[in-house]
Amino acid sequence: MALLELTDVHVRYGKAHALKGISLAVEPGEIYGVIGPNGAGKTTMLNAIAGFIDYEGRIEYAGTDLAGRSAQEIVTEGLVYCTEDRDLFPFFSVHENLLMGAQFREDREAVREDLEMVYELFPRLDERREQEAETMSGGEQQMLAIGRALMSDPEVLMLDEPTLGLAPIIIEDINEAIERLNEEGLTILLAEQNSTFALRHAERLALIETGTIELSGSASELRENEYIRDAYVGVH
Repeated sequence: MALLELTDVHVRYGKAHALKGISLAVEPGEIYGVIGPNGAGKTTMLNAIAGFIDYEGRIEYAGTDLAGRSAQEIVTEGLVYCTEDRDLFPFFSVHENLLMGAQFREDREAVREDLEMVYELFPRLDERREQEAETMSGGEQQMLAIGRALMSDPEVLMLDEPTLGLAPIIIEDINEAIERLNEEGLTILLAEQNSTFALRHAERLALIETGTIELSGSASELRENEYIRDAYVGVH
């Protein structure tokens, strides 16, 4: 059974039809990549899953229909969204931002363990525990955003453009973190314009253009697809 499944999902902003019947299924423990150009509908899809916007169609998580669930309920059930905008508290320290990710958790010992896990995963954050978020580099802020999402104890982590605007050395740190998290069993839904990055990590992918899935398949299949190679691979 799929852990996360979208069936014929549509989103409209007034007269604009942003998602036009998206259907996909994410299996437990996999990295599922969603690639496509800016404005294709990747973020809209994640916003719908996270409960941020209204949609038509059906979204199921762990066999349960998410219709009518609030964004907070969706997070507490294990479906956690790390947005492209990062949404950090700019005047809070690294440590305080991480604790905000655990605000709905009751097991404080598990929270302490996850804090140390995040600091081990991202040593730069450990070095900057007391630094305010707004004074950090873009790459460090991205690490903090991912770390804060992990503090919500996700079963599925949704990442929206985690490499956008980052230096190659920081992207490599994000690479290693994603690989380790997935090896430990975390399911990841990865939305990326950086197709090379997505193809490196995802087992299966879907290409979204103008609100529809144009291609989908295994990473090996899409790497060999002539259209993907010509239009997307190497173009970030």
